[in-house]
This record gives sequence, C-alpha cells and structure tokens, in this order.
Amino acid sequence: MRRLFPLLALLAVAAPAEAQRADRATPGWVRVRLETADGPIVLALDQRHAPLTTANFLRYVDDGRFDGVSFYRTARSKKLPGTGFIQSGIRTDARRFLDMIPHESTKKTGIRHLDMTISMARKGPPGSANGNFFITVGPAAYMDWSPRDPGYAAFGRVVAGQKTVKRILAEPTGQQMNGTLMLRPVVVTRSVRLDGTPKPTGRPRPWLLEHRRDG
Repeated sequence: MRRLFPLLALLAVAAPAEAQRADRATPGWVRVRLETADGPIVLALDQRHAPLTTANFLRYVDDGRFDGVSFYRTARSKKLPGTGFIQSGIRTDARRFLDMIPHESTKKTGIRHLDMTISMARKGPPGSANGNFFITVGPAAYMDWSPRDPGYAAFGRVVAGQKTVKRILAEPTGQQMNGTLMLRPVVVTRSVRLDGTPKPTGRPRPWLLEHRRDG
C-alpha cells in the first residue's frame, strides 16, 4: 500500500490538466475562444498555477483588445518538421497596451512547454511581457526555465482547434523577423471568455474610436 501513495498523489496533481475539455468548465481553469479567419481555437488557462499571467490575458480578452489583431509570426523547426510555434497579440500597438506583468516561470508554475501550450512572448527581460503570446506545436522544452535561462511564462493549453493552429504554422513567411514573419497574417476576429463573468478594465480603447472615424 505504501507504494501506492506516491502514485495516487501524482494522479491527483495530473488529473485537472487531463480532465480539462473544450466543452465544459473545469475548476481552476478558464476557457477562452479565439475566432480566427482560419477557424476557432479554444484555450484552457490555468489560473490556479499561473494566476497573474492568466489574469493578464483575460483583461485583454474582456476589453476586446485582441479583437482584430492577427497571428503574425510562425516559426517552424528545421530539425523537426511540423513543429515550432505561432505568435499573436497586440505587437507594438500602444493603443491596446496594458501594464507589463511579473514573470511566472515554469519552475514556479510547473506548466511546461509541451505540444499546444500557450505562453507569453516578451522582447526584454522577465517581467516585460504584456499583450503578445505564442502557441507551441510539439514539445518546446528549450522555452522552460533552466539555471541559465529564465524561459517563458506558460499558462495554459489548446483544448480545441489544434488543426487550426497547425494550419497557421504552415503559412508562408517572408524574410523579416529571421524569416518567421507571415506573408498573410491570420486575423483574430474576436476573443471571448467561456467561463466566469467578464471583467473589463474600463480603460480607454482608442483604436475603436479611430475605426469608427475610418468607417
């Protein structure tokens, strides 16, 4: 019986992630649907283990700050065909920018960069992430924390729309951003949370006013 206790403890930790599905809510997780020009993607965000990163992402969703942005980068592995990552978010659009957030490393959260993991992109040191994110296709352990590298802040996974993610990964790219900038960005027409009550920040959304003037 003693040998069973470590196994049962391991199963108790692993069960929430395994139980998370696209068609139902799971305690400790928040689902978000990204409606893209190539099809929908449903994410499950781990607010229990990555509360700060999840809360930040939901602020962008609840404010509509991701509506109208694009998947603009696809980085394919040369060694392992069909793997890599795709990137989306506000890019450098200051009109949609919210505050930068503390870095929740994989060492702290235990959320590894596995296949179909969502994580925060950043240009600078840890703590410089805001409204840009990426989704891995295939395992990406090199993005996890290590003694030599703080890594990136993983905070959830794709639970539906994996084929959409793979279609975006296969999009043609040009020479910019080391050959990873997409020639045909895939628009995120709308982002919406599927669990819980939206909590808009109430901060100005100037891009909406400019869109109305243009229309």
